[in-house]
Amino acid sequence: MIKMSTIEDNKVVSVHYTGTLPDSGEIFDSSEGRDPLTFLVGHKQMIPGFERELMGSKVGDKVEFTLTSDDAYGEYNPDAIQQVPKEMFGEITPEVGMTLESDMGPFRVTIVEDENVTVDFNHALAGKSLTFNVEIVEMRDASEEEITHGHAHGPGGHHH
Repeated sequence: MIKMSTIEDNKVVSVHYTGTLPDSGEIFDSSEGRDPLTFLVGHKQMIPGFERELMGSKVGDKVEFTLTSDDAYGEYNPDAIQQVPKEMFGEITPEVGMTLESDMGPFRVTIVEDENVTVDFNHALAGKSLTFNVEIVEMRDASEEEITHGHAHGPGGHHH
């Protein structure tokens, strides 16, 4: 009897997925029309609950699960909203909805006034529950190099 391999730490897994907001059904992300998402299990590449819910699944399985914000992008933190002087943007003209990178991580521009700009360092999905429909399309053992580097290599993974 052949034992089917199941998802566990140090497996490279490729999945097709659709993520929706359970309250509205709005799709916030999907691999539809793209290559599958490939990641190394057990190396904190995915939000915490995503890997946990796939553990023990095998190629061909279709899994649906809903994560609370604790298992996804965390609680919404009102202290992560700041007002900064517009001149700090230099050559960039800030616009509402724009996402930019800073020394403190990515942030979104939420309000633009004459002198000040309000920015939000919360992830766009912080404080939200998320529903995922996932199909496991490929799986293999990770190479020693991938385990050492902490990410998948090759198609769908990270290329050096």
